Amino acid sequence: MEQNKPQTEQELTQQAAVRRQKLADLCEAGHNPFEITKYAQDAYSADLKNEFADLPAEAETGKIVSLAGRMMSKRIMGKASFAHLRDQKGDIQIFVKRDLLGDEAYAAFKKLDIGDIIGVKGEVFRTKMGEISVRISELMLLSKSLLPLPEKFHGLTDREARYRQRYVDLIMNPEVKDTFVKRSLILKEIRAYLDEKGFLEVDTPILTPFEIGASARPFYTHHNTLNMDMVLRIETELYLKRLIVGGMDRVYEVGRIFRNEGMDPKHNPEFTTIELYQAFTDFHGMMDLVEEMYKRLALKVCGSLEITYQGKQIDMGHWERLTMVEAVKKYSGVDFNDWKTDEDAIAAAKEHHVELPEVPTKGAILAEFFDAFVEDKLIQPTFIYDYPVEISPLAKRKPTDPAFTERFEYFIDCTEYGNAFSELNDPIDQKARFERQVAERKAIEPDCKAQVDYDYVNALEYGLPPTGGLGFGVDRLVMLLTDSASIRDVLLFPTMKPID
Repeated sequence: MEQNKPQTEQELTQQAAVRRQKLADLCEAGHNPFEITKYAQDAYSADLKNEFADLPAEAETGKIVSLAGRMMSKRIMGKASFAHLRDQKGDIQIFVKRDLLGDEAYAAFKKLDIGDIIGVKGEVFRTKMGEISVRISELMLLSKSLLPLPEKFHGLTDREARYRQRYVDLIMNPEVKDTFVKRSLILKEIRAYLDEKGFLEVDTPILTPFEIGASARPFYTHHNTLNMDMVLRIETELYLKRLIVGGMDRVYEVGRIFRNEGMDPKHNPEFTTIELYQAFTDFHGMMDLVEEMYKRLALKVCGSLEITYQGKQIDMGHWERLTMVEAVKKYSGVDFNDWKTDEDAIAAAKEHHVELPEVPTKGAILAEFFDAFVEDKLIQPTFIYDYPVEISPLAKRKPTDPAFTERFEYFIDCTEYGNAFSELNDPIDQKARFERQVAERKAIEPDCKAQVDYDYVNALEYGLPPTGGLGFGVDRLVMLLTDSASIRDVLLFPTMKPID
């Protein structure tokens, strides 16, 4: 079924046509369900089951409740029937008896369809079979479901349909909702942790005036009143660090980011990151923060520091820390310190069948060795730090070795989860790096519209204190803590190719 196109009568299934006729009959009789505006709901399924967990079979409670939700099953048995109602907290059985409800209302109930939204009032009791149920004395149709629910809507074959029609997925597969409840809990816990640490949550612009020189490809749009092209942000970093310059010493943003790039199980064109910046600390301070925060999240969301991700046991309680040079030596046997020149590095790369970067310097080749030999070994949580300056345009150089920067990334299950720096606060060095970055982009892509953000350089000239910064993807973190294989499983409405 194509979306966003009106259905013709021929396209409607016979079941759907029957449902529309039922709606027409209701309207003609003066019972149009779509005219109802509210229903006084005072109880939920799971709460009632918990409250009366010890109630014996066939016992009454005397408690009258009003429930509302979607009817998920119906079993007509002459003068009495059973159905299941699904509300926000789960499913509960309802017992519908003609003698109690009345002839007319019971006849109306029998015409209801699976998927209809109903409101019911009645007494809570436990059946002979031991199920907590509600014996209905009032029943009202609140919204008519005009399309039949699918027989099956789960598993690999239906995955595309589930992402496209998440509303049906949530109806048919209640466990899917659990992932998004956990996503909300994860964000709540991160905010609570950072707020406790004295960070201030802020919002910075999504629409930015021009494309910066970073390698991520942006989306363009146009502002009619100003008659100017604008760019959807690819990061929140440069605005947040302007705030540190302005004296807001600890800031963070839960930010929607947009990158006009490829899609795969770990990438969606729009995604959520958290970037945070703290004045008067460095990247080691950020490492401690990451470790503490991830341990807290694992305990809160998964109930343990030992979590399972896609069949692998991950120990969130233990984090290894290695420099990139140490990691490459550990997993490839090659020692960066043996390379005296770029030519030595090129020779080592050729000997080990490592791809050469566009600009084959020692530092850039070290990063290629890391990609080839190290990343796929990092299953347990690991910090890799001291990155080559060539691949770290915003990080501060190491005072003891200017070929490297005070930067780390951290890896779990062979995947990078976040990136942190001791932020570059030298405006002269920053300006030179920006200009080189834009020149390199334009050499590769002559039509590219990238510009140097000279206003950011201007901000640095007023003085950015020594600052630690961290950015990490929320979606990947949710994947990890909910044991989800694809980013689409943790986005309510992932980007999809049109059906036609």
